[in-house]
Amino acid sequence: MEANAGLSFRLQGESDLICQRPTVVLAIASVQNFTGEPDANAICLVTGEMAPVERLHTAIKNVWGAQSSGANIVSFNADAYCSFGNNNLQGLNSPVGKYAAFAYTTALNALLERNSGQRVQVGDASTVFWAEADHELETMVADAFGEAPKDDPTRGTAAVARVFEWANSGKPPSLNGDTNFFVLGLAPNAARIAVRFWHVLPIRDLARRITQHYGDLELVRGKFDAEYPSLFRLLSACATQGKADNIPPNLGGEVMRAILTGSPYPATLFAAAIRRCRAEQDVTYHRAAIIKACLNRSIRQSSLSALPSQKEFSAMLDPDHQSTAYRLGRLFAVLEKIQEEASPGLNSTIRDRYYGAASSTPVTVFMTLLRLHHHHLGKLAIGRRVNMEKLVGEIMSQVEQFPTQLPLAEQGRFAIGYYHQRQAFFIKSNSSEEGAIT
Repeated sequence: MEANAGLSFRLQGESDLICQRPTVVLAIASVQNFTGEPDANAICLVTGEMAPVERLHTAIKNVWGAQSSGANIVSFNADAYCSFGNNNLQGLNSPVGKYAAFAYTTALNALLERNSGQRVQVGDASTVFWAEADHELETMVADAFGEAPKDDPTRGTAAVARVFEWANSGKPPSLNGDTNFFVLGLAPNAARIAVRFWHVLPIRDLARRITQHYGDLELVRGKFDAEYPSLFRLLSACATQGKADNIPPNLGGEVMRAILTGSPYPATLFAAAIRRCRAEQDVTYHRAAIIKACLNRSIRQSSLSALPSQKEFSAMLDPDHQSTAYRLGRLFAVLEKIQEEASPGLNSTIRDRYYGAASSTPVTVFMTLLRLHHHHLGKLAIGRRVNMEKLVGEIMSQVEQFPTQLPLAEQGRFAIGYYHQRQAFFIKSNSSEEGAIT
C-alpha cells in the first residue's frame, strides 16, 4: 500500500492470475478490440450496447468561458491514456457509440444556443434544463432563474408566479408530476468542458423547491428591486466589485444544488454576503435576501429553532425578535437615521465609518455612538426627538449588554436587523408623503 503497488487476483491452487486465464483474455479481446480504426466496436458508455465507437466527438459551443470554436467533453491527448492498445487516443478510451455521440452533442448545442429558452448562466456554469417530454416548465425555469430581457422585464416574475401557482395547486399542467426534469451545468476547463453539476428530479419536486427558494428570499424591498432576483444577481452581489468574473468557481453549482435538493445554502455564500456588506459598508437588498435565506434554512434544520432568539426571520421588520444581534442592527439603523435628520446632506454617515466594527465587535463602537446620538437628538424637533428616544429605548430594553464579539451567524442577524429597520423608515416616510398628497 505504501508503494502504491498494483493489485490482482488469483484462484487458490492455480499459478496464473485471473486476468491471464484464456477465457478472460478472449473475452477482453472481443469487447475492447481497439485497433485505432474508426469503426472499432465496444460497449457504449451511454446506451450499454455494443456499437461502433466515435473517435472524434463534435465540439460543444457557447459554453461561457470556453473556446469560441467549441470544446469537448470527451477527448484524450497524452500518452498516459494509451492503454489497451488505444494508440490513436481521441475518444477511444471513453467509448461512446456513434449514434449516442451524435445525439448528445446535437442536443447540447441546441440547448446552449444564444437564443435558447432553456439555458441560464449560474456563476461560471452554463446551465441547461429539459424534461423527459415537452413541458412548459422547460423554458419557465430559465426565466425564473435567469436575467429578464430588457424588452420584457416582467418575464421572470410571471414565470415564478406561475410556478408558485403549480406548486400550491399540486397540479402541474400537461404532464404527470412524476415526469423527470434534468439540470446540467457545464464549465470551461482549459480546452475541455467539465460537468459542474447534474441533477435529476420529478417536476412536482422541482416546482416545490423553486417556491421554497423564493419564499426564503422574500424580503421587503425598494421600488426598483426585483421581486424574484435572478441567480446571477444574487451571486454577483457577493462578488468583488459585483463582477461575474469574481464569483467563486464552484459557488453557482453549490447554490443550485441547495435549491434543487432543499438543503441549506452553502456556507461560502453566506460568508461572501457578510464579507461584501462589511467591505462596502452597505447591506443591499440582494445581500440581505441571501443572508435571510441562509439563516432561515439553517434555523429550520437546527434543534435550536424553538428558542425565541433563534426563530426564523420574516420578510419585514419584527419588533418582537429577541436576538441581541438583530436588535443591535436595528439600533445602528436608528442611530444613523437620527444623524441623517440632524445633519441633512451629509456625504457620509456612521455607516460608512463604523458598520464593520459595529457588526463584529459592538462593544468597541456602540458606547461612542450612543454618546454622539444625544448631540444629534438636540437638533431634532421636539416631537421627532421624543419618537426617536422611544424607539431607541424600545430596542435597548432587550439588550442586557453589548457583546465583545459577534460570530459570523450573529453578523448576519445584525445585517438583517439593520436592513429591516432602514426599510421600515422608508415605508413610513413614503406612507406619510402619500397621505399628505391625498
